[in-house]
Amino acid sequence: MRRSILALLSLFALAVAVLAPIGAAGAADAPTGLELATRKGDVAKSPTGSYIVVMKEAPLIAEFGQDGLDSRAARTRKAEKQRRQDRVLEESGAAASDKVNSYTAAVDGFSALVSHKEAQAMANRDDVLAVYPDELRQPTTDSSPSFLLLDDPAGPWAAGYDGEGVVIGIIDTGIWPEHPSFADDGTYAAPPISIDDIPADAAAGTPAIPGCDFGNTAHNPNDAPFTCNNKLIGARQMLQTYRAVLGAEDFEYDSARDDNGHGTHTSSTAGGNSGVQATIFGVDRGVLSGIAPRAHIVMYKGLGSQGGFGSDLAAAIDQAVADGVDVINYSIGSSSFAVGPDDVAFLFAADAGVFVATSAGNSGPNASTLGSPSSVPWVTTVGASTQARTFQGSAVLGNGDEYFGASITAGVGPATLVDAADLDNELCDPAVAFSEDVTGDIVLCKRGAFARVAKGEAVFNAGGVGMILYNASDAQSEVTDNHFLPAVHINNTDGLAVKDYIATEGDAATAEIVGGVYTPVQGSVMAAFSSRGPNLLSGDIVKPDVTAPGVNILAGNTPTPEPGNVQGELFQAISGTSMSSPHVAGMFALIKQANPDWTAAMAKSALMTTSRQDVVKENGHTRADPFDMGAGHIAAVATRRQGTTFDPGLVYDEGLFGYAAFTCGADLAVFNGATCDFLEGLGIPNDPSDLNLPSIGVADLAGSQTVTRTITNVADTRVRYRALVKGLRGYDVDVSPRTVLLQPGESATIEITITNENAPIGKWRFGSLVWVGRGYVVTSPMAVKAALFSAPATVSGSGTDGTASFDVTFGYDGDYTAAPHGLSANAPVTGSIGQDPDQTYPSSDDAPGPGGGVDTFDFTITDSALVRWSINMPGDPDIDLFLLDASGNIIASSGNGGTDELIEMALPDNGTYTLVVHGWSVPAPPLDYSVSFWDVPLTPGGGSLSIDSAPTSATLGAVETIELSWTGLTAGESYLGAVSHSDANGIIGLTTVEVDG
Repeated sequence: MRRSILALLSLFALAVAVLAPIGAAGAADAPTGLELATRKGDVAKSPTGSYIVVMKEAPLIAEFGQDGLDSRAARTRKAEKQRRQDRVLEESGAAASDKVNSYTAAVDGFSALVSHKEAQAMANRDDVLAVYPDELRQPTTDSSPSFLLLDDPAGPWAAGYDGEGVVIGIIDTGIWPEHPSFADDGTYAAPPISIDDIPADAAAGTPAIPGCDFGNTAHNPNDAPFTCNNKLIGARQMLQTYRAVLGAEDFEYDSARDDNGHGTHTSSTAGGNSGVQATIFGVDRGVLSGIAPRAHIVMYKGLGSQGGFGSDLAAAIDQAVADGVDVINYSIGSSSFAVGPDDVAFLFAADAGVFVATSAGNSGPNASTLGSPSSVPWVTTVGASTQARTFQGSAVLGNGDEYFGASITAGVGPATLVDAADLDNELCDPAVAFSEDVTGDIVLCKRGAFARVAKGEAVFNAGGVGMILYNASDAQSEVTDNHFLPAVHINNTDGLAVKDYIATEGDAATAEIVGGVYTPVQGSVMAAFSSRGPNLLSGDIVKPDVTAPGVNILAGNTPTPEPGNVQGELFQAISGTSMSSPHVAGMFALIKQANPDWTAAMAKSALMTTSRQDVVKENGHTRADPFDMGAGHIAAVATRRQGTTFDPGLVYDEGLFGYAAFTCGADLAVFNGATCDFLEGLGIPNDPSDLNLPSIGVADLAGSQTVTRTITNVADTRVRYRALVKGLRGYDVDVSPRTVLLQPGESATIEITITNENAPIGKWRFGSLVWVGRGYVVTSPMAVKAALFSAPATVSGSGTDGTASFDVTFGYDGDYTAAPHGLSANAPVTGSIGQDPDQTYPSSDDAPGPGGGVDTFDFTITDSALVRWSINMPGDPDIDLFLLDASGNIIASSGNGGTDELIEMALPDNGTYTLVVHGWSVPAPPLDYSVSFWDVPLTPGGGSLSIDSAPTSATLGAVETIELSWTGLTAGESYLGAVSHSDANGIIGLTTVEVDG
């Protein structure tokens, strides 16, 4: 996938009619509702012809609430909205029948297959806020009752919290309805909601969507009819765009039936029946249960074999809210952290009381690897860690050495052992033949590039009888898969030892694979693949929120997965944050049952503040920090009534206005300026650090900062709570008031002042704020990073002569100098570009030179404070920029949808750099272009920018104003400069200055 859908949807906008509270200060002059930022202009061309259109009107949930969506008035308004959507299409030159998805509940808008010209016409309408291309997303891939102590004699199940009467909506790859995890044994009560068929809309060309969508034998004869019951109460295929653009492969089910296994696995983990006997390859693997075994389940199939279009996923969220589900599991994500329609739909779902669990992503263990929607604060983001068991097998070599690893298969051998690297296929690529016959052999394969199961299939198809799979590094997790042949997955160190043995013994090398068995291991170890913070969307929002079991999770499977997977198995043991997220969705079902009136934020708070912190990093011994595990590992045991997830004592509640204010303060371009001003007028804080979360983050603390939190007593009695602060070495933390006495339901606002005493600059330090009282222990993680100063990244101005000012906050005592650099005029380079045939840079198809798919320019950078290249072209073309160093390595790139690209380097090393202009999509080549270039000198002064007033020394915690001016610019030209901030050792940062003359 070339573009992350969220990068394309960062302009997402819609109007939300959420009226200000009656009598609120300034309400008379306030906007009529919360309105997201309107972004008119050119629409990037969709590679598939599918576009998502967002209307200005409010979604139904904002007007009627979730309980009122089925009212007569709401149905009337829904019909009006859909007619208005049809008019938008028709008046823009398209047809109502071009509409594919219609959203009305959590998002007001639709998706359609239209021309780029028609999409542009819709974007220019006054009743439309945004139009953007549609792209694919991917899923982020044994229930664990005993590990979570759900089945403890004093645990939640014994207390009657098993999900009875709660509805979990799963957005995934579908479900295998005949699976025993979803059987109705006759003891389930009728569900609290009805999953009715959605009628066809003949005028719009939209087919009916069955509430129980199985039995399309015309497409796939294995798609047996199935009648939903009181356990699996509904299943919808939400793949309208996917089917229209990509169709359905023969092996796929054109229904809600699962042809992957991912959706069946997540569904059975969250809410599968208890007492289900699991076997894999004929071996008894134990008795399984979902986290909320008595919950009702609805499947929304929003993912096909190639992923899922954002338009379909938005439709799935919208429909789940309209259907009235209580909990949504969304084990789907993107590597981009920008805000998109699913994020905003989830915001309104949360406002309606729907609890949402989502996977953190599988891009760890590197820092800042969280994507979307896991980055936003209104969903609960789940990392993955081990439980206290695995299925362990081993490789026993001919010399007696034994190496243990993950395995769910049977054993084999002894047999000849060969190294795939010696057979010209080290990675066991299914498309590459081994250079020698491996019939009857066990083959050593290296992990990487291809699916693990595909490697085993390659060995199996070549006649091998077993596979030893070894990791490319010891940081990677060892995972169980349903392999085509006996296999064991070992770490890198052991794999290299096996490799050395083969090299030493040659043809005499032998091995035996011992099949996997249930084996106790260290639990609560972070999985290496689990994505980590800090959060690139906003460093003040600590993510993930919690961690849960996600390694070698035994749960359901479809017996007919897509080709390349073993057929006929109803169970599998797989790994990923996709597997940990439904653990939290199941826990949310239990919380919903215990506390049906709680908001989504209250449920999330309870889950986080009662988590346990005995979690370690992937090395098995270093204590995990909040960027690994969030607040900690979810904990369900109820050894006493007080202090559990179901009775946490205190909660941190938050709502729509607070989240909206956060987006304003984080400068996410989500809500428009009038709404942001309106919220500010109501006194709602917009500093991301002040969002009322059960975690506390300050990404750039200069000296001292005070953050606020509001705590609410949910205990059924009056409790006096006392605040304790743990950790945060190098900081002084003052909590005011430190002791609060709260009646049931009463709230108090707390100020937490964090002051840097001797903490290192630029390093994160971690700790926790703990409230203790009457048996309650309420723990919030804290993450703080000190900064030498805090100042705006950019200030802007206009005019041939002008002034500007900004504030700087100091995090130290000592020397300080503010100096002007530039302003530098734009020195553009021009050329012409053609279409790169394979749309990939670098590749063998790149045609250099004027009119080709790539064009290059060399720049010699000497003593520069700041350099910037940018290109912005309207219309259909999509041109990207890449920057190479002197060795030809790509060191920076800009590949947004459309042609709006920027590459910038602050304080670059001296040398020669090459700018590559890449024609990703050029409809009418050759296309003339111009790339703007600014080079701001490192030597201060001597230019048109001047510092008129600035402090001459830094005082810890002081806020000072810097005033600057410019003169003599040329009208109509654009200029770039900088203000450098220096201490006694030199420049410590830059504030960019942009001026239009």
